[in-house]
Amino acid sequence: MRDPGPKINPIKNFAPSWFAAVMGTGILALTSCFYSGYLPFLSHLGRALFWFNVALFGVLLIPWVLRWILYPREALRDLNHPVIANFYPTLPVGMLVLSADFMTLAKAHTVGIWFWAIGTAITIIFAFLVPYIVFTGEHVTLDHINPAWFIPPVGLIVIPVSGSELIGRFPGVANDWVVLANYFGWGAGFFLYLALLSVCMYRFILHRPLPNILAPTVWINLGPIGAGTVALLKLVTHCCFIAQQEPFFVFGFLFWGFGIWWVVMAILITLHYIRRLRLPYAMSWWAFTFPLGAYVAATHMVAQRFSLPLVDHIGFGLYLLLFALWAVTFLNTLRHALRGDLFASGD
Repeated sequence: MRDPGPKINPIKNFAPSWFAAVMGTGILALTSCFYSGYLPFLSHLGRALFWFNVALFGVLLIPWVLRWILYPREALRDLNHPVIANFYPTLPVGMLVLSADFMTLAKAHTVGIWFWAIGTAITIIFAFLVPYIVFTGEHVTLDHINPAWFIPPVGLIVIPVSGSELIGRFPGVANDWVVLANYFGWGAGFFLYLALLSVCMYRFILHRPLPNILAPTVWINLGPIGAGTVALLKLVTHCCFIAQQEPFFVFGFLFWGFGIWWVVMAILITLHYIRRLRLPYAMSWWAFTFPLGAYVAATHMVAQRFSLPLVDHIGFGLYLLLFALWAVTFLNTLRHALRGDLFASGD
């Protein structure tokens, strides 16, 4: 009897990691506008990517919601998986990135505020829920440890990226909630990242290498560094109760410097997999985009803050790398989606 092959079901087999595409496209739109001084047409490209990303978010939201309604068992199974669960926060983080796009590119502050408020609430929920499932489960092994575990902390760190601009825009208690959300997000996300970084370092040094399908996640290390630097600089800039701002700016510069090491290491590890272990396409390729984009944005802000043209030139070079990685990942995702590979299951 002929094997019918894998079953294609775009809703049942919809991966939570799809919203990493929204994160990556959103940050590319922002950084395109940041570096339009080098190439003026990048400003138009950034705005085109932004509107495309809004449509992409709306399209992806439909199967995400329908999966919880029609296939709750599969959705819960992924939520309890020690690797896949970490990609659920990509949805609210995508909303936070879109909030920054709406405020910066479209100047639609009201829409941006709503995206920020809803994205912040869901990000905080997942920031507790995903670690709780890992902490209380007996199904986690050393093989499950990988940089995708940074995604919940990254979501928290991204909260102040656009949220810091809302400080002082609301009266009374509402403003207190905005301040609390921003500082809780950066503080909790930063220290959780440090804790999980030590765990991942332990795995990198004393355990076997990541499987090739997870190799792109090494780039996720740039997410908390890049977003953390941007969020810190913006928080301090918009803060009214920090008398001495310069030490925080210097710390942001030092944090950014740590990212240079990770950029080089991520490139070396990726080349190692390409040359020796193969690097087949998977949705994890989107890990190439947002983390690097966040670091590109941080590089631009550091260059502006400290008046360092050389740093900005480095940022533009990394932007070109970001664009190339985004284009390759997007085209491969489109090809595999049209073929049905990304919605197939052997069940």
